[in-house]
Amino acid sequence: MTQEKIAMVGTPCEIMAASKIQHYTTSPIYFKVGLFCMENFSYKYFNKLLEEYDLSMDEIEKFRIEKGYTFLKLKTGEIIKIPLSKAKTVVRKNCNICVELTSETSDVSVGSIGSEPGWSTVIIRTEKGEKIIEDAIKQKYLKAKELTPSQLKLLERIASNKARENSENIEYRESKARPVLYQRDKTDENILEEISESNFDDLRANVINVGACVLCGACEYVCPEDLILIKNTKPRKKRKSCPADCHTCFAVCPRTFVPLKLRNDLKKKIGNYRKILTVKSLTHNRGQDGVVVTTILDYLISTNKVTQTLIIDKKENMPWKPIAKLTKDVDEIVKASGTKYSVCPVFKPLKQLKRDVV
Repeated sequence: MTQEKIAMVGTPCEIMAASKIQHYTTSPIYFKVGLFCMENFSYKYFNKLLEEYDLSMDEIEKFRIEKGYTFLKLKTGEIIKIPLSKAKTVVRKNCNICVELTSETSDVSVGSIGSEPGWSTVIIRTEKGEKIIEDAIKQKYLKAKELTPSQLKLLERIASNKARENSENIEYRESKARPVLYQRDKTDENILEEISESNFDDLRANVINVGACVLCGACEYVCPEDLILIKNTKPRKKRKSCPADCHTCFAVCPRTFVPLKLRNDLKKKIGNYRKILTVKSLTHNRGQDGVVVTTILDYLISTNKVTQTLIIDKKENMPWKPIAKLTKDVDEIVKASGTKYSVCPVFKPLKQLKRDVV
């Protein structure tokens, strides 16, 4: 078993995958920083959208989505506004069945909704998360104040709207025999029974082939035989047969059945939490929304709470194309700050840790 303690950053679906990995396997993931997320875009089709504006990814210095627009800050300093209604035409289709805005199974969730410019809303969900944020404030990494009732109401309203709209999408898909397993109300006993009878072929039929795969790479990471591969598109199996007694890929997928302790309670607009703050970094200024995610990771590494961080950087040869990496270098963490608004197999770097242990 690896001695690594990993802090990761992820969207709600990626955090759910991490939580299921922790639930069903032995995992090096120690601390989860979840992001607020409305949706992500197809990298390929966003490139095509930019062509309509005579732009390329290489010209963009920074993305930001707010107030009904996708704002693109170009390297020249010019700001381009694309109506969000236009940008939504290239949203990844699996995002339309996500009912979770605020990464409800994380240790702490971070996003801009509810906070004033330059600050981040931080939802503290676990005892571990509370201690880490309190210590980071005491050690002058962060400063914080209470979220006001009106700010909280805004956050809850946006979370409720996403859940309502995408619940309708789920109902429509189910009516057309396109299953959305993760929202089904099943007992843990029934879920274990389903898992015991399911393998990658079932994952492919019920998730991948019906457009529900989030491309997180959890299935690839947990496969004990290294049979699953994600290269540029969806997961595929390298050869036909899986071990008869292995069902792990089906178990950890964020779009298969969710155990009771991890399941969304749609009556709770932003999930369970211990405390909500609005927070700003005291140690970094490069990034967005108070640079809070970067600062939390810096604190965790600098105080040896974790051994490495799992972050999303950009590929050197493909502007804004996300790539996951493990690092304990704070400069690399700072360099990778900022939302990429696309996806990649976030768990892929953890495969090397498994090989090192073996």
